Amino acid sequence: MTQAPAHPSTAARQADASSSTRHRWLPVNWEGLLYRGGVAIRALTAIVGGYLLSALIAAVMSLYLPTDRLEASLTGTMVAVAVYPCVAMWMFAVRSAGRAVAGLLLPCAVLGAVVLVHFYWGAAA
Repeated sequence: MTQAPAHPSTAARQADASSSTRHRWLPVNWEGLLYRGGVAIRALTAIVGGYLLSALIAAVMSLYLPTDRLEASLTGTMVAVAVYPCVAMWMFAVRSAGRAVAGLLLPCAVLGAVVLVHFYWGAAA
């Protein structure tokens, strides 16, 4: 004795849901490749971008904290060690890989500009 589906349109809804999540412009079995590519981009961004952001945070803090140089660089390094895993977790929490990359480029650009301004114009003054 076979059981009938709970609702006659259950199979139709499942078929519609699976076809609507697939990108129409891709061949049939490419969703896995897109997923893996997104994960690879996020992982590479988390590794390289997280290191870059951590290094820039440590540099800016060591330059601008109002303490002596040793204490400022130690504080900047400790903060950078805490920032790096947060960036890695944030890369995989964002909705898309593009948003993750864009969200990391903005603070890196600002902090990089601060470091460049300090070394090109701040050191001479």
